[in-house]
Amino acid sequence: MYDVILVGNANTGKTTLYNTLSGKNEHVGNWHGVTVEEKATVYSYKGEKIRIIDLPGIYNLSPLSFEEKVACDYILSNKDKLFINICDANNLQRNLYLTLGLLELGVNIVLFVNQIDKRPIRKIDFTMLEKALSVKVIYANAGDKKSVEKLNDYIIDYFKNKNNLDKTTKFSLPYLKNIDLSQLNLYKNLNLSLFEKIKVLEDDENIKIKYNINENFNLFSDIAKIRYDYIDKILNDVATKQVKVYGLSKFDKILLNRFLAFPIFLLLLAGCFYLTFFSFGKWLSDGVSFIFDKIIFSPLTLFTANHFGESSAIFSLVTEAIIGGVGSVLSFLPQVALLFFFLSLLEDSGYLSRVAFTFDDILSKVGLSGKSVYTLLMGFGCSTSAVMTARNMEDKNSKIKTGLLTPYMSCSAKFPIYTVLGGAFFGAQNILVIMGLYILGVVVALILSFIFEKTVLKSKEQSFILEFPPYRMMNYKRILKLLWKNINSFITRVASLIVAMNILLWFLSNFTIKFEFIGNSAKISLLQTFGMILSPIFIPLGFGSWGAVSALIAGLVAKEIIVSSIAMFNGVDSASLEGLQSSLLISTSAVYFAGYSSAISFLTFCLLYFPCIATFSVLVKEIGMKWTSIGVLIEFVVAYCISFVIYTFCRCCETFGFIHCLGLVLLLLMLIASVVFITKKIRKKKCPYIDKCGKCNF
Repeated sequence: MYDVILVGNANTGKTTLYNTLSGKNEHVGNWHGVTVEEKATVYSYKGEKIRIIDLPGIYNLSPLSFEEKVACDYILSNKDKLFINICDANNLQRNLYLTLGLLELGVNIVLFVNQIDKRPIRKIDFTMLEKALSVKVIYANAGDKKSVEKLNDYIIDYFKNKNNLDKTTKFSLPYLKNIDLSQLNLYKNLNLSLFEKIKVLEDDENIKIKYNINENFNLFSDIAKIRYDYIDKILNDVATKQVKVYGLSKFDKILLNRFLAFPIFLLLLAGCFYLTFFSFGKWLSDGVSFIFDKIIFSPLTLFTANHFGESSAIFSLVTEAIIGGVGSVLSFLPQVALLFFFLSLLEDSGYLSRVAFTFDDILSKVGLSGKSVYTLLMGFGCSTSAVMTARNMEDKNSKIKTGLLTPYMSCSAKFPIYTVLGGAFFGAQNILVIMGLYILGVVVALILSFIFEKTVLKSKEQSFILEFPPYRMMNYKRILKLLWKNINSFITRVASLIVAMNILLWFLSNFTIKFEFIGNSAKISLLQTFGMILSPIFIPLGFGSWGAVSALIAGLVAKEIIVSSIAMFNGVDSASLEGLQSSLLISTSAVYFAGYSSAISFLTFCLLYFPCIATFSVLVKEIGMKWTSIGVLIEFVVAYCISFVIYTFCRCCETFGFIHCLGLVLLLLMLIASVVFITKKIRKKKCPYIDKCGKCNF
């Protein structure tokens, strides 16, 4: 078996090449942090087995973040392997900096220059580039399977003729003579390699700790200039003049405008939500529900009723738990698919990288960086996978904060709750409610980050390297593959979980403490007993019914289960959206909301309270049990307090009118601001006795 290692900068098409070579369908993103640990797979080519290892994107061999350390450690411990160094044809000046680092290390590389765009910004003579660097250069499209066959041919030829190849690479790097190594004469006895000597001069902490070197040389920028001067010399000889800046677009004047960037992002988000939850998405959801009802639900219900009777436990189990669970998944599947599609579209176009740039300045004021944007944006899809990308934070406190804040993002599992409850109480205006909930989650996360920053989790200054990819038309084939992967994952992960939980909840809601089947009797179920014990806690929030509380308990496993739980408690078909919404307005239902104030309070609590078990387990693994437990406790307190405030405000609006309540809130905010302002002025005022006593205890 032949081992090859794939390495390169972020956004060069590294994971795309990995997918093309291996036939996999790993997630491809326009930023670093997509690959946070090495991935390996084996594939066959011309009868030979090739194992390819995909490393996280790096820019040099001096790691700063977790992902960079993963890649650098792997490279340093596998120097005898063959490295595929992928570069973007339009960004060679920056990409070749890593190439020089690999050559200084003395590893064997093949330079794969990726033709991402059909119209490159400059023409390059790759034969001359190959001679200048003394390495094999292959120019191809990383996404074209036929195009990369020449890379596979080279890999096989390399290993078959490995013993005849010259492994010496340092003689192809004439710029090394410009680096003054004489400053390391005091460390001759350490037998440092050339690579290690250069890293010591660059103050690489890992190498200096390894050899116990405490002296600071501060030559990183000088050596970087030497390397870039050499790269510029090569490109001037082998390429035409670059006439435009790679990635720069005239659209950026609008999309990155300091006044327009945020409103444009909100408008795009609102458009995606409208198409997903109302327009096209609702039409698809109704169609799937209709087909499911006619083909599966009705025939199976009739069959079960004829053979077991409508009052039997079997009939209840099949119709309420099994069919109800599957129906709830299928009815919301089109909307889940649409949401994933729009997120993939925004990412593939290159726009989400601009969003990260837009939010970096805001996040830096609350102790985060643009790197956190990636994690938080992924939280809109799935909090579990998003938390894992927080590994790329070089600062431990920032990593903890980002992990703790991710569950406040409204993940895709929560939007069925918004659709059902919001549609029942707010109708067409539900789009505003959904947008408000998404924004509320972000605002709460930013406020908590600011509090953490000023108290127990102060962040260090972080580096944030961001490349703007050019705007591109989406790759339909790749997006459809990614969409199918997400849908398949949603069905296999969520459907099985919902059905399993529905069966458990059905048992708890249909059997008494003595394990007697309730049926049509008025006996109290196990779940109702638990819900009634806990329900008084939630009376101040406006939803103190046992059904609502029990649904929240079920939601600890997965937020998707809340909707199917409500349907089962209310005795309706979860695939019928209108029937489910109508049941929430009936006072005799197990889950009943007296008005929009109760409904919005419940929605707010669902947004902010405990994360699902999967996210909890990942948080424990990434940031430890201590901070995870603290974060979960904070989430419950925050969810309770904010839901209480919103419920109280909405109730006041119902009683006294919106304008009066808004005026009262503004008056209260002005009063608080005045007190804060006066307090600051008093504390800044100089004490007249400070010169006598030497200190002020005010």
